[in-house]
Amino acid sequence: MAQFEALSQWLRDALTEGEDFCLGYSGEASDFIRFNQAKVRQAGHVQQASLDLQLIRDGRHAELQLTLSGVPQLDRQRLGSALEQLRQTLPLLQPDPYLLLNRDAWHSHSVQLQPLPDCAAVLEQIGRAAQGLDLVGFYAAGPISRGFASSAGAFGWHQASSFNFDWSLFHANGQAVKAQYAGQHWHADAFALRMQQARAQLEYLGLPPRTLAPGGYRAYLAPAALQEIVELLGWGGFSAQALAEKDSPLQRLHAGAARLSPLLHLQEQVRDSLTPGFSSEGYPRRDLQLINAGQPQEQLVSSRSAAEYGLPANGASPWESPASLVMAGGELEQTELLARLGNGLYIGNLWYLNYSDRPAARMTGMTRFASFWVEDGQIQAPLASMRFDDSLYDLLGSQLEGLTRERELSLSTSTYHQRHNGSTLLPGALLSRLTLTL
Repeated sequence: MAQFEALSQWLRDALTEGEDFCLGYSGEASDFIRFNQAKVRQAGHVQQASLDLQLIRDGRHAELQLTLSGVPQLDRQRLGSALEQLRQTLPLLQPDPYLLLNRDAWHSHSVQLQPLPDCAAVLEQIGRAAQGLDLVGFYAAGPISRGFASSAGAFGWHQASSFNFDWSLFHANGQAVKAQYAGQHWHADAFALRMQQARAQLEYLGLPPRTLAPGGYRAYLAPAALQEIVELLGWGGFSAQALAEKDSPLQRLHAGAARLSPLLHLQEQVRDSLTPGFSSEGYPRRDLQLINAGQPQEQLVSSRSAAEYGLPANGASPWESPASLVMAGGELEQTELLARLGNGLYIGNLWYLNYSDRPAARMTGMTRFASFWVEDGQIQAPLASMRFDDSLYDLLGSQLEGLTRERELSLSTSTYHQRHNGSTLLPGALLSRLTLTL
């Protein structure tokens, strides 16, 4: 943090009259381990930091990213060169009518550096739990840092450590079970239980697969399957811009023409999450109740939407998608789950989701990995890959029977350019009907 503070202060002193800046910081110190056939195939450590500098003058703005070396003098030189480059660029640009700077000198500070287990201890536990299995996976762990500073005097710092182990267990027939264990506190017992559940599902994959006729079936969506649905919903579902332009998949819900289940509560939870309490645009973030008892509540409003549509900005990202989505659990116990399902589908994962009818919030996708046919509360056979096509107003509306009391934390597995810190905390969902089309 001290390095970022020093650079932001240097930048304030270097400004000329009429200039403003926004300065973002991203950093990480991450351990990465790749597994194949339950053996370590690649291990490494990445330590990196970068700045995102935005220069503003007379309604014009330009942006440039630079990598930090960790050497103060060299980094000041790089920042100075970036500043001069942006000064030459600004006169070539047109003023932005939707530029809305936050002139408040807010301050935010959050450090969640819980101790993570030594990599050797993690490797020993994974190796012991995966003995005799064909495991392919990826482990990433370490602190992620985010910062923001502005010429108005705003300053934010967020640093949190986390781990994420994402893996698949492969059967000899080529089928697989996918699982994830993630969080800020590694508990050996919790990891062992998660691996035991994956082992149990793997054994069922050796049975002849069941192909079902198209139609409606009772179904249970595991948290990983439900995650695919809510992530697709995040593409405009809660966006102020999408709602203003009548392009949101939840347009009918906000218009009062459709309903979701009163069991459904969705929140963008900033407090105690792995995401910072400020946006890359320089606005403080807070918890937002997106859906309460099936009814629409707050929207995600970026600074551009605030300027264009006259709304108060609430720290949403420029793309106005949830970053730390939490769904409230229900009363359904895991131990009674299969009995409550009776005859139907146990869906462990979904993939290739997209909208088949966006205005109607109609989604289509494929079942994936550990999905099974259940009879009389017992798994009978793995389910052959099937396509579903259903409306969200059915899936999480009229057809939603219950949500599990237990919820599963999932962290973003994306490492493109850097580790990402998005998360979801979701229960499983029992549906009275899911429509399979082929």
